[in-house]
Amino acid sequence: MERLTENKIILIVRKTRLDELISRFNTEAQARFYIEHLGADFLDYKREDEHYKASVREAQQMLSRLGRLQTVDRSYIPNFIFGAADTVVVLGQDGLVANTLKYLNEQPVVGVNPDPARWEGILLPFVVRDLPKVIPEVFSGRRSLSQVTMARAELNNGQVLHAVNDFFIGAKSHISARYTIRAGTRQEQHSSSGIIVSTGMGSTGWFKSLMAGAAAIASAVSGVDVTTRISKEIPWDADYLYFTVREPFSSKISQISLVFGKITRDQPLTLVSQMPESGVIFSDGIESDFLEFNSGAQAAIAPAEKNGRLVV
Repeated sequence: MERLTENKIILIVRKTRLDELISRFNTEAQARFYIEHLGADFLDYKREDEHYKASVREAQQMLSRLGRLQTVDRSYIPNFIFGAADTVVVLGQDGLVANTLKYLNEQPVVGVNPDPARWEGILLPFVVRDLPKVIPEVFSGRRSLSQVTMARAELNNGQVLHAVNDFFIGAKSHISARYTIRAGTRQEQHSSSGIIVSTGMGSTGWFKSLMAGAAAIASAVSGVDVTTRISKEIPWDADYLYFTVREPFSSKISQISLVFGKITRDQPLTLVSQMPESGVIFSDGIESDFLEFNSGAQAAIAPAEKNGRLVV
């Protein structure tokens, strides 16, 4: 088959819910029995699976005519070596885009929505039939790129983790997280349910729900409605992050005044773990993608040295 170019295209795909069920229960029939025994609609899983795999096949056919195509499952992304000149096409939900971006070094990412009737797709501006037009324009530099600020956590042992949406820092179970927190010249000892650090892209997710909850509580306690006045959505390319402490506890040895603030490269957030075990830093809601954060570990968190680049 003759290709339009020799440019390298990496197509990122993921397993469907049905694939994961079959992996768990060995066969589709057993997966169906499990789902229907719980009273759920197995046909919805089946339709989603068929639609997604048809989209994958269609995308592969189109992309293989445009360049040298390699298809990579999301499970291999952390260890996959992307070329500097690769163009990355992500076919899936928004979370797959975020999980791909943090492993790249500013290669352009084309987010493709495989099922617009099912997925809203804030990070997925294209559908499969757009690819023959969009990809050549990416190759020639004629498509606009949206810059995405990422967060970076670096431990004192040299380990580094990036986040596109947010970091969680705390205990991986329901026990309290214990740590020293320092922002600028302020420092406190904390006992809390952990810390969320959010980027601009993540400000409409976990961070937004934390802000909404805090506003609702403040309104109920004070009798003054502040819910309409609290809005901290951040531009995707902002050169700063925000941190929020979840459920801080005041005691003789823990304080609660340093619970929210801005993080910049000049003023990073510094944390020192006081947790003998179970301390973690994980990114973008993926608990398997984490750094251990136990006693003595120190983390410096700031905007990352690299940006994500989304094709728009």
